[in-house]
Amino acid sequence: MKRLLLIKLRYIGDVVLSTPLLPILHKRFPEASLTFLVNPGTECVLFGNPYLETIMVLPREGWGQQFECYQSLRQARFDGVVDLTDGDRSALLTYWTGAGVRLGFNRENRWRGKLYTHVLPSAYGSMHMVDYHAQALPALGISESVGNPEWYLRPEDHEQGDHLMASLQVGQAPLVLLHPPARYAKKAWPLERFAALADWLAAQGAVVALIGHQSEMLIGQHIVTLSRSKPRNVMGQTGLRQLAAVMKRSALFIGNDGGPMHMAAAIGCPVLGLFGPSDPHVWGPRGENVSVIYKGLDCETCVHDACSRGEEGCMRQISVEEVCRVAGRFLD
Repeated sequence: MKRLLLIKLRYIGDVVLSTPLLPILHKRFPEASLTFLVNPGTECVLFGNPYLETIMVLPREGWGQQFECYQSLRQARFDGVVDLTDGDRSALLTYWTGAGVRLGFNRENRWRGKLYTHVLPSAYGSMHMVDYHAQALPALGISESVGNPEWYLRPEDHEQGDHLMASLQVGQAPLVLLHPPARYAKKAWPLERFAALADWLAAQGAVVALIGHQSEMLIGQHIVTLSRSKPRNVMGQTGLRQLAAVMKRSALFIGNDGGPMHMAAAIGCPVLGLFGPSDPHVWGPRGENVSVIYKGLDCETCVHDACSRGEEGCMRQISVEEVCRVAGRFLD
């Protein structure tokens, strides 16, 4: 196989969790050109990855740009496509390439299964997503087990990280990153508890920084208002690559289930993930120094707004004292 395409049209964390396949595919097909197709905004996950030759981004808007992308996929003449998305659009793109080998998931048993030459086992929810993606490997004649996600830093990323570290005035203190936002409200630990956690961390001698997207800046401002220690609020002030470089220098990341948590684990930062509706056995951080707090309630149907537990909800059952206790073990 000379030209191989991977497709993951999802979010940042999903792309991070697909990276363990890349070194294995490179080892199995050392002469092959590896291309990765992703959604806009997630391509930065793959910058600097030594196993990739090309990163392609599928435009969300503009028929002209989308047509050019489709034409490029067709003209590349891929020998094989591994679609890790489990979606109709990616299945159509897989078929459109004309590749002789087309692998993909079809856990909903939809029509898209007919577009693949090999439908991969639908074991979603029974294993971690890294292992779920790895189900594509046996169909390519690969029996090797996968490793952990990886995020590669470039010299310019380190340089930008140095600038942010200097602005935080960390000195010799450990830097702890807190990520309070979540894609869904029911996956978020209460903000007043993040404020209390920030105060406890500051009392232990740590410098605390709040990280997040520009659209989440008000969350950070609210936590600063609630806290006595006034943690640094850098939400919306960092790009993902710069943030990854700072994670590399941080003593600990604490946050809800989401893309930044997977970024931190992939870069090698110690991670404490706070889980409620999502199952860490499926979506937990994968790395050498990671831990999660999870109450294991039957919450999977409550990710959006269906939870009726109120103050007994899964995220509210995680106490500040419990998080401080685990965080203290990391800092020790």
